[in-house]
Amino acid sequence: MTIWNKKDETQGKKELQTTQSSRLIKLVNHLYHNVAFYKDKMDILGVKPSDIRNISDIRKLPFTTKDDMRDTYPLGLLAVDKKEIVEIHTSSGTTGKPVVDAYTINDIDLWSEVMARTLSMGDVGSEDTVQNAYGYGLFTGGLGVHYGSRRIGANVIPISGGNTIRQLSVMQDFKTTAITCTPSYCLYLAEVAKEQGIDFSKSSLKVGFFGAEPWSESMRSEIEEKLHLKALDIYGLTEIIGPGVAAECLEQDGLHIFEDHFYPEIINPETGEVLPDGEKGELVITTLTKEGTPILRYRTRDITYIETSICPCGRTSRRMHRLLGRTDDMLIIRGVNVFPSQIEQVLFKVEGVEPHYQLVVERKNQLDFLEVQVEINESIFSDEIKKLESIEKKIEHDLHTSLGIHTKVKLVEPKSIQRSEGKAKRIIDKRNI
Repeated sequence: MTIWNKKDETQGKKELQTTQSSRLIKLVNHLYHNVAFYKDKMDILGVKPSDIRNISDIRKLPFTTKDDMRDTYPLGLLAVDKKEIVEIHTSSGTTGKPVVDAYTINDIDLWSEVMARTLSMGDVGSEDTVQNAYGYGLFTGGLGVHYGSRRIGANVIPISGGNTIRQLSVMQDFKTTAITCTPSYCLYLAEVAKEQGIDFSKSSLKVGFFGAEPWSESMRSEIEEKLHLKALDIYGLTEIIGPGVAAECLEQDGLHIFEDHFYPEIINPETGEVLPDGEKGELVITTLTKEGTPILRYRTRDITYIETSICPCGRTSRRMHRLLGRTDDMLIIRGVNVFPSQIEQVLFKVEGVEPHYQLVVERKNQLDFLEVQVEINESIFSDEIKKLESIEKKIEHDLHTSLGIHTKVKLVEPKSIQRSEGKAKRIIDKRNI
């Protein structure tokens, strides 16, 4: 099993903590004296740089939120002279001002390094061809994978997202060995490939790196079965660096966090209390080495927990469990917290339905109702109504057993739910909250 940077990825615990402590002390000193936003935040808390002596003191520092980043748009969090910035990426900004990630040349080097580690976790190297179907441009996915692919010497095909027929053609013509895209788009590729008579068991694909949206173990099984590859989860976000914050190795048992550069904490999302490893909560990340727009204790809104077991791959960094959902896509239905990934787990166990669904939430007479719309496959589409009703009742029963709430399940025709070439839109919330 390939380890890209054995020295840094297999550090002992004490050595790693020493590295983290020295980097945090340097970061806090720099931010306090160069970024007014963080000086003001620390002053309000009564915290001085001299109060930070080791990595355990990180909990004394203020949190940073997405709203903070929007409020300081465009360059209010810049920690270096503007002339040192060589690249800028932003979020989509669909729900307000976008968040900005500004990179120095050293930040690009860091990004290349952590993405080289990511790709190496799938045993991708200089002999491989990486078909990069993440979007290029202001979105961080495309260029992040691109830089990592170049760092390891792989042949990268910068095809970007969309144009599915061409994706499949290029995959065959250039004998792609690794694919990078969202998991929902990967399943769409499989669907179109089947229509085109393409047999993935005869392709050169061996591994896929999927991220940018939560996905379940059931979806992993579906992807691996349909595309005949090893499906690995990767994690990143624009606010931190893009992809390259954490990634699965071939053990597929949690995502190794590159914590020599990105320090993770798990907190209670309601109180901000730091939770011990193994307890579920909101992931918080501090960029220990980023120069352009370094971030202290960023509240990601992603729900996960830190794995406590040792990984057989030899890497010693802590691992995060795959995302369980987000604090902002969590649905509260009659007092019950529901994540789309929980529903997905149930749907993937039902024979005859496709991995495409939407959740429609409505409020009637002051009560919330959840309708789960799920596609059926072609094989049972023409079956008698009685059988289809039976499948609906089974899913409703299974969801009630799993979630503890009643839902309305509606089977819909094959291919009737809109496909996405990026993040899948899972939730339609019609409540006026």
